[in-house]
Amino acid sequence: MKPTAFITGATSGIGKATAEIFAKNNIRLILCGRRADRLESIKKELSKLTEVTTLQFDVSKRKEVESAIKSLPENFKKIDILINNAGNAHGLSTIQDGDIDDWDAMLDINVKGLLYVSKAIFPQMIERNNGFILNIGSIAAKEVYPNGNVYCASKHAVDAINKGMRIDLNKHNIRVSAIHPGAVETAFSEVRFKGDSKKAKSVYAGYKALQAEDIADIIHFVVTRPYHVNIEDLVVYPTAQASATIINKQ
Repeated sequence: MKPTAFITGATSGIGKATAEIFAKNNIRLILCGRRADRLESIKKELSKLTEVTTLQFDVSKRKEVESAIKSLPENFKKIDILINNAGNAHGLSTIQDGDIDDWDAMLDINVKGLLYVSKAIFPQMIERNNGFILNIGSIAAKEVYPNGNVYCASKHAVDAINKGMRIDLNKHNIRVSAIHPGAVETAFSEVRFKGDSKKAKSVYAGYKALQAEDIADIIHFVVTRPYHVNIEDLVVYPTAQASATIINKQ
């Protein structure tokens, strides 16, 4: 049987690119996001390649998460691969000048959202003694950089949760992995800078940033290794990047 993958944040960026490469490789898809129009558009496109269903919900709303997952059609209830991709960054301020609403948004989605979705899917993987959970972190999970404060804290939490999952689910034969990208050219910076596209584009100027497809290709590689192989933690940079704050711009 074809495996089934559950992807959060599937309507753009890394999530969408992952859905596309999975579809091309005969993986069935449960695509999750907040935008019904985008979900429907991607479903229409990828249904030509594989079986697809969609769930519209906000990962930061626990009851929405639980209700959405319970509503899955019978032929999509068995989830083999969970890609915890939904996440965001809001603002780039010193901690003393930070916006509390931005803090809440990052912690609610990056940390609590990942936990809510995972908690709802753990039981079936434990029952089957089989499954793969892949958490998308960030270089911000490994380093703290100026003005990154709460965003870095949220991604450090993802790193810790990933390690905790791997330890606690080990006895249930469940594989757990994290991928931590450096600079990836997606809508990430536009969200961080609240729609300031000029400022967002400047983040990726002067060098070749990673593309969403680069990370999707790695995700596909990681989840398709033989079952006895678990690539547990990967940091991925563009060639021009040496750390969270060092990028060779021409």
